[in-house]
Amino acid sequence: MMDIDSPLDQNFNQPPRRPAEAWDEAADENNESKKKKTSAIIVDNPTLDLESYSANYVGHTRVERLIFIAEHCPPLAIDAYKIALNDLKNTMDYTRYTVVHQKLNDLLLGRGLPTIPLDQTWVDSTKKAQRAKTEKLERELKDYKSNLIKESIRMGHNDLGDHLYDSGDLSGALKSYSRTRDYCTTSKHIVDMCINVARLSMELNNFAHVQSYVVKAETTPDIPEKNIVTSKLNCIMGLVNLEAGKFKRAARSFLDTSFELNTHFSEVLSPNDVAIYGGLCALATFDRSELKSRVFDNADFKQFLELEPQVRELLSNFYHSKYSVCLDILEKMKNDIYLDIWLHGHVDMIYQSIRKKALVQYFYPFLSVDLKLMAQAFSTTVPELEQELATLITSKEIQARIDSHNKILRIKAADQRTKIFEKSLAMGSDYQTQVKHMLLRMKLVRADMIVRPPERDRHDSS
Repeated sequence: MMDIDSPLDQNFNQPPRRPAEAWDEAADENNESKKKKTSAIIVDNPTLDLESYSANYVGHTRVERLIFIAEHCPPLAIDAYKIALNDLKNTMDYTRYTVVHQKLNDLLLGRGLPTIPLDQTWVDSTKKAQRAKTEKLERELKDYKSNLIKESIRMGHNDLGDHLYDSGDLSGALKSYSRTRDYCTTSKHIVDMCINVARLSMELNNFAHVQSYVVKAETTPDIPEKNIVTSKLNCIMGLVNLEAGKFKRAARSFLDTSFELNTHFSEVLSPNDVAIYGGLCALATFDRSELKSRVFDNADFKQFLELEPQVRELLSNFYHSKYSVCLDILEKMKNDIYLDIWLHGHVDMIYQSIRKKALVQYFYPFLSVDLKLMAQAFSTTVPELEQELATLITSKEIQARIDSHNKILRIKAADQRTKIFEKSLAMGSDYQTQVKHMLLRMKLVRADMIVRPPERDRHDSS
């Protein structure tokens, strides 16, 4: 149960809506209602370089990502557990160390390999040091509170939060960080508190509180290092929207991230992640004009894309209608994306959206398309392509008919007569409404029911 001192327990007012949330809300809500996360996938043929990948992260997220890879990729499992085990020995999280050690030994036993002995000396000494430091920090915090020095109290809560986080007590760390709220005296203090609480809330899968703290940080005046702070907040909201399956909002957040962020947020994500998450979400949801304006004309995001040449090529080939090459690149990336801790549950939906967009755009310029040629372009068979196109037609995403005998997709000719009637009826209804308003105004003027300005205002205007 959360301590009563924590701001998370208080009944805050609903935070103001971020402007980005107004964008394509209907589309995102529809997408969310259809959302079905990809079930756990086991990857047997990874192309991931574990050492270089893990070097992009620090702290808790590095360990979590390594453990996730170990649990979903048997070929990399032993190495991933070993790296995570070494990382944990640089923290005070002895509980997590013993759990990961047991998982590693179970895996080694299952493969008939020699096990690794537990470093019991380290566990005992770390347990003792962790308890001693906790007591010391709590005692110091109590002294600060008795002296009523706001800055000392804030620093005391912050130091305790850092220590509990290093010890693996995420809930305790969240409480400590949130308690600094009442003792923040500068813009930097407020922003640091908001980012810490938002980050811990995400790690605890408590996304409900994240947005309110992001909004509070965004509305804080005189933010130091504003570009970096704003980029961190954009990344946080990007991950929140990605987790919720709101891919268009997620794309906008990642695309608004400044390259100044670089490695300043490695405890959450890497610059490579910004390129991958932003690129895939944009490809799944943006039309051609948005891809041009928000991706290809975006100087900051182009720098992120330099870190991930595959994503850059993917976007370029899609934009230039080279769908076969685009889908080949996606297929090559798929196994590594399944090993991403944030993307893995959304891979199938994102890939389906990209493929669906490619099919629609391929057909768009033509009156008819040869299904055999189209099947070759999309690396599929004609019967499978017919099924995909039938789904698009029934969902009214393309207006066409399938000639199964001749294997041709034909555009469905619009009924111009019906369209003219519908337009005429709409115009008539609009004129009728305007006439009613004009008649009402004439009656009000005739009855002298007019609100006039005060006498003094009339003289001033004359």
